[in-house]
Formats: sequence, C-alpha cells, structure tokens
Amino acid sequence: MKFNTFKLTTLCLLTMGVSQMAIAETTKRQTLPTFQAQDIAAMCDAKMNEVKKKLKSVEMLRLKQDAPAAPVLAEWDRIFAEFEDFYGPIGLYGNVYPDEAVRNAAEDCEVKITQFQTDIFQNPKLYQQFKKLKPSDAIDSKFQQDILDNFEEKGILLTTNKQKRLKEILDELATVEQVYARNVRENPQKLEFSAAELKGLPQSYIDALSKNDKGHYLLGFEYPEYRPFMQLAENDDARKRYQIAFSRRGGEKNLALLKQTIDLRYALAQLFGKSSYAEWALQKRMAKTPEAVNTFLAEVHATVAPLEQKEVQNLGEFKAKSLNIPLQQAKIERWSEEYWSEKLRQGKYQIDQEKLREFFPTQATQDWLFAISSDLYGIEFKPVNVEVWQDEVEYYDVVDAKTKQLIGGLYMDKFPREGKYGHAAVWSVFGRSRLTERKPISALVTNFNRKGLNSDELETFVHEFGHALHGILSDTRYASQAGTSVERDFVEAPSQMYEEWARRKETLSKVADYCRPACPRVDDVLIEKLNAVHGYGRGLHYARQTLYAQYDMALHGADALKVQPLDLWGKMESATALGYVPTTQFPGQFGHIMGGYQSSYYGYMWSEVMALDMLSAFGNNLNNAEVGQRYRETILSQGSQKPAQTLVEAFLGRKPNNTAFFHEISGQRIK
Repeated sequence: MKFNTFKLTTLCLLTMGVSQMAIAETTKRQTLPTFQAQDIAAMCDAKMNEVKKKLKSVEMLRLKQDAPAAPVLAEWDRIFAEFEDFYGPIGLYGNVYPDEAVRNAAEDCEVKITQFQTDIFQNPKLYQQFKKLKPSDAIDSKFQQDILDNFEEKGILLTTNKQKRLKEILDELATVEQVYARNVRENPQKLEFSAAELKGLPQSYIDALSKNDKGHYLLGFEYPEYRPFMQLAENDDARKRYQIAFSRRGGEKNLALLKQTIDLRYALAQLFGKSSYAEWALQKRMAKTPEAVNTFLAEVHATVAPLEQKEVQNLGEFKAKSLNIPLQQAKIERWSEEYWSEKLRQGKYQIDQEKLREFFPTQATQDWLFAISSDLYGIEFKPVNVEVWQDEVEYYDVVDAKTKQLIGGLYMDKFPREGKYGHAAVWSVFGRSRLTERKPISALVTNFNRKGLNSDELETFVHEFGHALHGILSDTRYASQAGTSVERDFVEAPSQMYEEWARRKETLSKVADYCRPACPRVDDVLIEKLNAVHGYGRGLHYARQTLYAQYDMALHGADALKVQPLDLWGKMESATALGYVPTTQFPGQFGHIMGGYQSSYYGYMWSEVMALDMLSAFGNNLNNAEVGQRYRETILSQGSQKPAQTLVEAFLGRKPNNTAFFHEISGQRIK
C-alpha cells in the first residue's frame, strides 16, 4: 500500500480525484485529469487558495454549543473532496508520470500541500468550531473525533512557540522525505555485466537487456531485472556486486537524510511531552503503545529465529551436496541466499519460478483475478477507453452485478519503465461518499514481466488488487473515511487475506480458462509443490520482517538522538543468521519508514494476524459468495467509519486472536 505524504485529516491515505463539475455532469464515470508540467505550480497555489477561502466560511459560521454536527462535517468533507480532485492525481503522477518534468513539479506541489495542511490544523478558530459540534450518530461522532485528533496532532493545544517549531519540523520533514524517495526512484545507475556473468538466466531475460559500446549488458534497479538475476545468475561475484549496488541505490545522501528525519521526529515527539516518536505515533494505531509492539515482535522473533537458523543450515548442506564440497566451504552468504533457495526449490520441490510464468501469463492472470473477484463480491469489470498517462495504462469501470450501477473506477499500470515507481503499490482511493455520490477510484501500479508471473509475483498481484478493492468497494458516508483510511496496522489485512486466493487449487485451477493461447492448468501436483514452496523459507521471511520492524522501532525509540542509522542496522543485521555484508546500505533505501510506515512497519505482521483470523470465516471454500458478500459489507465497505477492531469482531462474530498467525509462521498451519 502506498500512502500520500500530504493526507489531510484522516482523509484518504491515497487519493485520486476528478472535478466536482464532472460529478454534476454525470454520475456514470469519473476519470483522472492530466497536467502539463509548466501549469502545476500555479494550479497548486490556486487550489490551496480556494481551500483557504472555503475554510474561512467554516470559521465564520455562528455555531452555538452542541450545534448539529452533520451539516458542518458534510461541508468540511466536501471542501477536501474537491481539493482531492487536484491533489489526488498529483500524488500519483509524481510517481508514475513518464515526463520527468511532470513528476518533479508534482513532487514540489506535494511538499507545498503537506506544509499547507499544517497551517489548516493549527487554526484555533476551526478547532473551536469542531469542539462545539454534537454528532447525531456513531459515524458522525467518529468523524468529528478524527478531525479533532488531526488538529491535536498538529499541535493545536501546544503553546504558540511550540506550534511554530512543530510547523518548522513538519515542513522540513515533508521536503526531506520527498527527496529521499526521489533519490531512490530516479537513480539512473546501470551496472555492466559480461555475457559470462549472465550465465543461468533465461535467454528471454537476456534478450530484453540493453548493451553498451563494449558489448556489456546494462542492468538497473527495477525489480524485474534485479530479482531474476539474484535467483538465477550462477556467478557468485556478480550477484554480490549487484546486491551491494542495489542496497546503495539511495546513496550516502539518503543516510544523512534518514538521520535528519529521525532527529526531527524525535524533536516532534518531545514537543508533545512523549518519550519517543513511536510513543507519539502509535496512539492512533490498533497496538496503541511501543510496549505492545515490542512484546509482539519479541514473540515473533522467538518463534522464527530458530527456523531461520535451521533454514540457512539446510541451504548450506544443499549447497555442499550440489557442489560436492565440504560443508565448511559451503557458507551461505546474503547475496547467495536467493540463488541457493531457488536451486533448492527446483531440486527438492521441482518448482522453477521462471517456468511458472507459463502457468500464469500476465493478461490471463489479470482476467482470472477479475473473474474470481467478480464472483466473490458480485461485481463486474468493464474496460473503457479513457485518457491515461501512458499508452499501456488500462482503465475499467467497476459495476455492481445485480444493480448494474457504477461503483467506481480502476486504473492499472502494470509494466516497468524509466522513472516509474519501482515496486508494487496502489494509489487507492478516490474516496467514496454517499452524500455527494462521489465514486471511488484506485490505481494499481506494478512492474511485472509482460509475458507471465512467478508465484511471488502472482501473490503480489492479488495482494495489491486487494488494496484496490478495499478502495473501490468502500461505501462510506464521507470521502474522508473511505477505503484504506483505516488504522495503519490494519490496512494490509484485507490484502494479506486475499493472498490465499493465489495459493489454492479451487481458485488457481481456473487461470487456464483465461489463457489465449492455451497455457498449462494448475493441478493437484503443482498445488502441493506451491504449498511446499510457500512454506519453505518461512523462517528467513518472517525473521527478515521482524528485523525490519525492530529496526524501525529502534530508530524511533527514546534513544533516537544517539542512533546512527547505518551503524545500528549493521549491528542488528549482524545478529541474524546471514549476517551483515560490509559496504551495504539498506537504510538508505528503506522507503517504508520514509513514506508512511515509520513506527508502523510492524503493522505488516500485525495485519496478518487479523488477515489469517478473518480467513477462517471462508473455511475450505474460498469461492463462497455468501461469505464474500458479508465480508464486503462488514469490512470493505466500512472504511474507517468504525475502529478496525470493531469491524473484525463484526465479521467474525467474536474477538480476533493470533492463533492462526503463529501456526502460520511456525509451520503448523492446518490446511
């Protein structure tokens, strides 16, 4: 999931917009505008000035104590929904637009808007207006509290001097976080590899690469180039060189920016009288406190660390046997783990990730994903020719299968290109609002192989599609509470639960129905192998996730000022089974903690606790449309109108528990 760095109130973690005029003209379809780079700065200033004028009218309302909340909340939501018409596409285009000038102008605008929202929520007159309101129901009560919380997070209750300092910190953070992300995304470096160093890679991969005038192949940092190389290239030194360069793609400058960010966040927490940034940030999460997070992470670590050690040992034994060398000479290095893991998968489970692309052609997989989502949630996807930011981008109307009414829209930008966001994410949501008949829009952004997906990429596709559906199937009163505006440590749960649809025969066997030309059908034998592969490396995976989360918490703890990010990372990674590789600089490209997941990376596993527990409601039938409809109504449609805990309890009919999660990470899952 991708989060905007300039969210306003709890409004829309990721938003995209269309003009209110378009809504007035038609409720049938809403699409995204495009921009010229030279126009963005002026438009940005003009849109912010419009919001200022509208908010002035809210300031001037003559409200008595206990005034009805509904009209004021509706007006507030309308103002920011109209602002979202502009800043939603801007947030997306800063990451995906082919024209670098547009990307840069959009990013500059994002920084301005982030700074602007601090001004809004440090306005005491607006704060007092919302303090006077009396909500008439639970939805309005929560929305009112969400708004008040945002004022208080921006320091409305602080002294004037502290408010001023807080604004300085937030403004500086907005700039620093943006530059950090740009340094990674826009890195133009290409590494040279000889033909011999590419031995082991499929010819189709090699043929797609460019060469320099020396005849050497050039590889950048996009995942479709990097991951196959690390899994398949036989040359150990080449893999080491590539991994080190990949870890350093943010550069020394990003290490300095990270340290600057950590210090600024600590200073922010101090203004509020908190001992750490983590304590300040976690107040509005499901976990609530650093102590709860650290206890959870310690329990996970105690479970998975022995598994990680065992898996590394098994890899070493496999390597020794494969090369017919003594075990002491078969050490598994961090740059060789993916290679030998892939060899073991192929040898032990007869699973070749590259061969799996034949089973999951990219277009057929998309058609299959549309079909299973349609059956489960009672919706249809209809392709429509609309203006898009790049020729390969697709747009679909999402329609209710029973009523034939338009629900929302989905953009899909699936393939890699220069300057594009390099991972997989969803800019989801253009917030649904029943009050204004506002339609939601999600944009799914990936970097897939055009020919087909391996099992990891298949799960990624389904995962991100889950985020898109969370936005599109939202049916909230206010746009501000739509879709993925839920607590940060719950936002991944719907997508993580949906990953199961990428693992079972009852769903995967249907992919072949959509292959043109024909492709192999997933059968019991392949499913058994895929399940074995999914289970393999569990210790390595969850140990790595725990390390990321513990590192995040350590950076944002009470000793933040003493921390040097790279030194701390080296110390923590050294304690793992694979150790730390000198000269690598993972913290300089750890985008999650600079883009919305700071003090929240643990949320991936915390969400998975909820995901696996919610999955139990489907039992042995993932195609159960009755359960799917109930899930749509109780979870996906609700957004953040209710706390996440309440949503999960409503769906399960009981309080959630972590039993399924610990069975999963320890290999004791009951199929």
